[in-house]
Order: sequence, then C-alpha cells, then structure tokens
Amino acid sequence: MSAKQKLLSLLYVLIALLALAGTWGHALGYLPLGIVQANVRFWQDTLATPASRFIGVDIIMLCMAVWLWMLTEARRIGLRGVWWYIAGSVLIGVSTFVPLFLAHREVARARRGEGREGAGLHAGDWAGMALVLVVALGYTAHSFGVPLPGL
Repeated sequence: MSAKQKLLSLLYVLIALLALAGTWGHALGYLPLGIVQANVRFWQDTLATPASRFIGVDIIMLCMAVWLWMLTEARRIGLRGVWWYIAGSVLIGVSTFVPLFLAHREVARARRGEGREGAGLHAGDWAGMALVLVVALGYTAHSFGVPLPGL
C-alpha cells in the first residue's frame, strides 16, 4: 500500500469517527423510546420543517447514487461485504459507513496494485478540503449548542 493510500485510508477512518460522534451525539436522545419508536420518532422529526425535508430527500437520493456506485465498485474490485456497509449506512449513519467503505476500498485497490499511479491531490485540493472541514466541524459544534462567532 502506497503512502498516499495509507494517508487516504486514515483520513477516511477519521472522517467516519467524527461523523459517528457528530451524528450519534444527537441520536442517543431517541434510544430511550426503544428501537421501533426511536426510528418512528426520528423519521417523523426529519419531516418537521422545509429545511429538514430538503436535507432528508437530498441525503436519501445521494445515498441511492452512492450505494449504486459502491455496489458496482465492490463487484469491480472483488470487495466482499459491501451490503454490510449499506446496512450500516441505514442503521447507524451513511456519513460513517461510506468513509469506512472507502478505506476498505483503498486496501483492496492496493492489493490489486491499483492506485499507485497518478498525481493525487494538489495543494489547492487540500486547501479546499481543509476549508470544508472547518465549516463541517463548526456546523457540528454549533449543532451541539457551541456558539460560533457572528452567529
């Protein structure tokens, strides 16, 4: 496995861990309702406002495209267990399980000898991703009640 693939895999796992903490920090409040009622209430809450309905439909449709790609990519490289990532996406969180799939994919690609070629990410790509990360972390912190400057 190349150094770039190791770094990419590590970043995917870190994203998955941050996503798990950020999403389940909110989901834990539903668990006292029991598994069935927690799910019913959660999905009812996603229909509460136009913004929540927008983001719900947006995420579901994005998931459909991503899961289709995951299935075709898993079949292409002979990666087993792809349905576990899809099930985990539904039951625990897509923002946790897609990055875990991507990390697993890098390991499988390395075993196949793929991914060592190419220029990789450019400095501008890293700067752009760092900016998006700052925004994502700020939004996540604010979702837990942490005040942000200017908001």
